[in-house]
Amino acid sequence: MASLSLFIFVTLAILVILFVSPTFSTSRRALDHKKVQTGFRVTLKHVDSGKNLTKFERIQRGMKRGQLRLQRLSAATTASSDAAQVEAPIHAGTGEFLMNLAIGTPPESFSAILDTGSDLIWTQCKPCTQCYDQPTPIFDPKKSSSFSKLSCNSQLCSALPASTCASDGCEYVYQYGDYSVTQGVLASETFTFGDKVSIPNVGFGCGSDNEGDGFSQGSGLVGLGRGPLSLVSQLEEPKFSYCLTSIDDSKTSSLFLGSLASVNSTQKKSITTTTLTKNPSQPSFYFLSLKGISVGGTRLDIDKSTFEVQDDGSGGLIIDSGTTLTYIDGHAFDALKKEFIAQTKLPVDTSGVSGLDLCFTSPSDTSDVEVPKLIFHFNGGDLDLPAENYVVTDSSSGLLCLALGSSGNTGMSIFGNIQQQNYLVIHDLAKETLSFIPKQCDEL
Repeated sequence: MASLSLFIFVTLAILVILFVSPTFSTSRRALDHKKVQTGFRVTLKHVDSGKNLTKFERIQRGMKRGQLRLQRLSAATTASSDAAQVEAPIHAGTGEFLMNLAIGTPPESFSAILDTGSDLIWTQCKPCTQCYDQPTPIFDPKKSSSFSKLSCNSQLCSALPASTCASDGCEYVYQYGDYSVTQGVLASETFTFGDKVSIPNVGFGCGSDNEGDGFSQGSGLVGLGRGPLSLVSQLEEPKFSYCLTSIDDSKTSSLFLGSLASVNSTQKKSITTTTLTKNPSQPSFYFLSLKGISVGGTRLDIDKSTFEVQDDGSGGLIIDSGTTLTYIDGHAFDALKKEFIAQTKLPVDTSGVSGLDLCFTSPSDTSDVEVPKLIFHFNGGDLDLPAENYVVTDSSSGLLCLALGSSGNTGMSIFGNIQQQNYLVIHDLAKETLSFIPKQCDEL
């Protein structure tokens, strides 16, 4: 009788485990945690994809956008050191890559600008007070069963740089460096990414007043910065990565989150890992610890403090997917330019037609042209870039140009996406490291 009772007890226990225990979705843990269980991949498309442009033309277009973005980033730094001059903190805004995702229940697809220089996720919402023309229909929260406004005492509302409490919840104002702005209510929604991975209760800005240049490339923006409002922070994921194809490649790039962020690599000796540093004045940006630069076998004579964050929050080097060229401090660029000219056996072009800071007159056949190596000496390792990541040729104009520029006297330096192409760039926020792994990104 005792053995029969034991058998019944064990049987019931197994049934309870099978039918009563909480289940886990592919995108979220039980108890409402947003941590991604299996990881997912999101396709990225360059903003100039599908246009009949040469590599040189794409770089020129990206350079123009990059100069504006540099101004925005510099404005953000200036604002943080003199916050009294602005009404709300300023963020970078815009970018070079669009990601496909969907919002709401049922899901409505749209494309958003990917931005590693800001935090807020937002899209335009009906009814609009001021909305720009966007590629897809404007999101109508009334048609979604999963839409919910966030209260003023929510953690995400408290994390906003500028907000007010209204009768219908938390209202936000988020300003970018060119004084573009999005305003609306902070809400939560179900977002769908990649291969149908749905994540509920993601906080986002439902923007009813959105004004400024650069937004019209997408139907909103997804911030991947270090602040609590960003997608990475809300998913509670310690890692994310991206792999950007060559700028002249028609194929798409990729963003990886969750367990997919670290792609196994057999090229252990080729991995360059450096430390991620923080700037309290600019907590959203990913700052790198750059110690120096070499052209060929010559280490440039650059003051060791050139790429360090200063006491007032200015300076430093950030890695940014949304800026095409790498821009470095004016004095450092002058040294780089001088050494590059000395080691490149070609006449310098003085016409200025390219818009780039340094070009050479190039022969029609560039196969025999030797350009010096360009090496970035990071804390923890050296990044020896392939020539296609810093030199671009244009056969129509007969020019060979350096795909780097001067940031002038702004003090800020940016490691741009041309230099990152065909590298898997892994941000490990738990270890505070960033790794470059050589990859053929169109084959991942």
